[in-house]
Amino acid sequence: MMLAAAEQTFWDVYIAGGGLIGYAIIALSIVMLSLAIKYFIEIRRGNMLPQAVRLQVQQLFTAKQYREAIELTSHRPDYLSYLVSSSLAESPHGYPAMERALEKASEERTTKMLRSIEWLNVIGNVAPMMGLLGTVSGMIEAFFTIVRKGGMPNAGDLAQSIGVALVTTLDGLLVAIPAMAAYAALRNRIDAMSSEGMKVAQDLISTFRPVRKMP
Repeated sequence: MMLAAAEQTFWDVYIAGGGLIGYAIIALSIVMLSLAIKYFIEIRRGNMLPQAVRLQVQQLFTAKQYREAIELTSHRPDYLSYLVSSSLAESPHGYPAMERALEKASEERTTKMLRSIEWLNVIGNVAPMMGLLGTVSGMIEAFFTIVRKGGMPNAGDLAQSIGVALVTTLDGLLVAIPAMAAYAALRNRIDAMSSEGMKVAQDLISTFRPVRKMP
């Protein structure tokens, strides 16, 4: 019973210790967690480079059903379909135009994905600053407490102010570390899948490459 009471007291002090800044950081952590889960679900191989789409496009190209391939890829949201669709749209202008369209589409979609996950990077940088704000606020309050007590405060008088300083610092780091880790992991995933998707799309449209005539 004494252990349970001690634990309850600790969490009471921890939750209340950060004050308004602590609550703001907790709210930021909920946003961070929601965004990280959302991005990890969206940015994965099954969504970006679906094997079924690759096989379908390859079969349509083999059967020379190019109009069907355009219809298939233009109505799908995945990364691979977007690349192939953008490239096929330039097929009347020749194979070099298709390659340029492919590169432009890849850069455009990759940039869009990187911008979307930038929120995690922002949170990872803002959270420690909010923690530092709480730390400074707590230390200032502690110094004012010392002044009000004539330079001889007891530990209880300083506990609340020091608690704000320490708890907000901890909260800021607990949000920033996973946010930056998730951002780095997602960025690497985007880079890897973008390169792979570009290679797959190039292999698919190689059907349109002109055959060089032997001299």
